[in-house]
Amino acid sequence: MRKLDHTTIFFALMGSFLFFFVLIPIVNLMVSANPGIILNNIQDPSVMSALFLSIYAALAATIIALLFGVPLAYLLARNDFWGKGFVESVIDVPLVIPHTVSGIILLLVFNPGGIFGQPLSQIGLTFSDAIPGIIVAMLFASSSFVVNSSREGFESVDPRMEKVARTLGSGSLKTFFIITLPLSLRNVVVGSIMCWARAISEFGAIVILAYYPTTAPVLIYRRFVDFGLQESIPVAVLLISVCLVLFLIVRLLISGWKTYDKD
Repeated sequence: MRKLDHTTIFFALMGSFLFFFVLIPIVNLMVSANPGIILNNIQDPSVMSALFLSIYAALAATIIALLFGVPLAYLLARNDFWGKGFVESVIDVPLVIPHTVSGIILLLVFNPGGIFGQPLSQIGLTFSDAIPGIIVAMLFASSSFVVNSSREGFESVDPRMEKVARTLGSGSLKTFFIITLPLSLRNVVVGSIMCWARAISEFGAIVILAYYPTTAPVLIYRRFVDFGLQESIPVAVLLISVCLVLFLIVRLLISGWKTYDKD
């Protein structure tokens, strides 16, 4: 076990401020909820439907982000090209613009008369007040986490290892799957976790693009506006509980993935 020094103690004290700043409001929310009311909400089909939709849509958005974001991340990590900075900036833009602005941006292109919405509606795919709209809103808001985290992982892999694999007869694609991706898998998984978390919490863009069917954040907002704080707390507790449990499970699964021995 590592011996504690003055620097470690000082950093622990400083870091504790942020830890308790996040922890105390969450614990306060949990203990302020009436267990009986929470049980009633668990038995409420509308609440369970909203929670399931949030989890399902966020997972779908994460899978899409992985499918298209990991190749982009590798391209950015291994190549320098004209306009690279612009591509990176575009990927990061959804992180800094207001969520309602994201909703307006998406509504303009995915409404039945929009650039994407018009041709897709011809094949029966609609986005306004539909599950595809929810997934699109989540994807727009969260995909940058997959790209940025995966890119950092790919950049940490020595390119010489890939060159050795290629000299031994592996093609570039095979080298990616047997060398680069396994060594970067922790970063890809962490990026996926952050992508899912950001997606499931999305509210502003969803409200504008796809208010219905109702996701958990939208349901919490509706209950707060219509009935007040006490009616919105149980749903918020359920959503946080689901996210916390899933986070703990994933963290436990990847806890053994270490790039070096800290001792």
